[in-house]
Amino acid sequence: MGSEIPSHHFHKSDFRAFERRLRAETDELQQWFADNEFLEGRTKGGYELEAWIMDRDCRPVSVNDEIIKRSNDVHVVPELAKFNLELNSEPYVLEGDALRSMHDEFSRHWQYCNDVAGSIDTQLLMIGILPTVSEQDLTVENMSNWQRYRALNEQVLRLREGRPLKLDIQGREHLQLSQYDVMLESAATSFQIHLKVNTDNIARVYNAARVISAPMVALSANSPYFFGKDLWDETRIPLFEQSVALRGYDDSPCGPVRRVGFGVAYVRESMFECFKENLECYPVLLPVSLEDEAEPLAHLRLHNGTIWRWNRPLIGFNERGEAHLRLEHRVVPAGPTIVDGIANAAFFYGLVLTLSRQSPPPEQLLSFDRARANFYEAARHGLSSCITWLDGKEVSTRDLLLQELLPLSRRGLEALGIDQDDIEHYLGIIEGRLETSQNGAAWQRAYVAKHGHDMYALTMAYQENHQKGRPVHEWPI
Repeated sequence: MGSEIPSHHFHKSDFRAFERRLRAETDELQQWFADNEFLEGRTKGGYELEAWIMDRDCRPVSVNDEIIKRSNDVHVVPELAKFNLELNSEPYVLEGDALRSMHDEFSRHWQYCNDVAGSIDTQLLMIGILPTVSEQDLTVENMSNWQRYRALNEQVLRLREGRPLKLDIQGREHLQLSQYDVMLESAATSFQIHLKVNTDNIARVYNAARVISAPMVALSANSPYFFGKDLWDETRIPLFEQSVALRGYDDSPCGPVRRVGFGVAYVRESMFECFKENLECYPVLLPVSLEDEAEPLAHLRLHNGTIWRWNRPLIGFNERGEAHLRLEHRVVPAGPTIVDGIANAAFFYGLVLTLSRQSPPPEQLLSFDRARANFYEAARHGLSSCITWLDGKEVSTRDLLLQELLPLSRRGLEALGIDQDDIEHYLGIIEGRLETSQNGAAWQRAYVAKHGHDMYALTMAYQENHQKGRPVHEWPI
């Protein structure tokens, strides 16, 4: 969600003023694309991790403000709920020992935050959906203190004209409920992979990221349970989409659109198409005046941050004020371990860059509707799913990953100049996960099948394995 805002109460005049600024900044951005005013250079990667804060009984505990205050670290920020926080990495040039350096930073950062949490008798966990979270935890009393979260909640309900948010997830079991706030969103935590490439290739990278979202979510699935119900392999996907269920404009030129979703079409020529779509298809949610912001395009960037595509383009600035474009790949859940997260990122970087340079481009071989259908099929059934691939044939997602996509990822990492030992280490973890068919979702279900339907016991066993640091495919049942 980005930085804090000064208020969470707005008037009609605030919306009109914001819309004028948004339109002007979108016109300005169009000129930036025409003049190619984005910083070029070496390919860079990074991540954001959303984590849970628990007590010693593995129950969510609302103390993120205390942990953030004690850590005094700009890389640790609040999330929607007081029992979540977010850790952000530095960007790394993707060459040489970049993956190992990212891993080392992640480990140090995670250990430091855990030490801080331990000083107030709490602990952190990285998992897509915490099995022990209850309806009583997901209330506005547990919302973080930032104004932007209060504003988000108020504006979502305003656009829904007071209608409750309805959760209806049909998986192995069926979950239905209604809620009058957005706190359901806080139960879905992710490991967001960032990638910066030059503008001459970013549209192809963006399309390739959407094509591979299905195998990525199947590979990394880690959220089978919510409120004790066995649902999708990656239940976080429908949970997030339904917890902020907003449509675009009724007369949207993009057709029917949702605020959280896979999107409506591939990029044809330029990433500017995404920001034009933002303007034309989605109502303003947070009409804050940012005239005094030091960086340009402040209103455009805030608006973009309230549209949650599973693959989202971002505009950022370095310390010299130079603008860059990057991709935020949001389909991967948090956890199960640090090494699993870095392996997921490594696999993504290599695969998406290889496919983005493929001729013909993958988006010419797989329709957008089919890529979207693949994504939800893979989120529902994980490594046991079957999807349609570029040759038009239906394939086992696990077999596709193991036999075709893993070698393509290796080729991409080699082309970047990543150290060979690191390629073998991190892609070896992916290979082990595929050969055993044991990702986080599979391990959780196998544990419950053997030990019984006790979400507390499951969470404690998960935490014990997580703390040992071994990749999830090596976890015992």
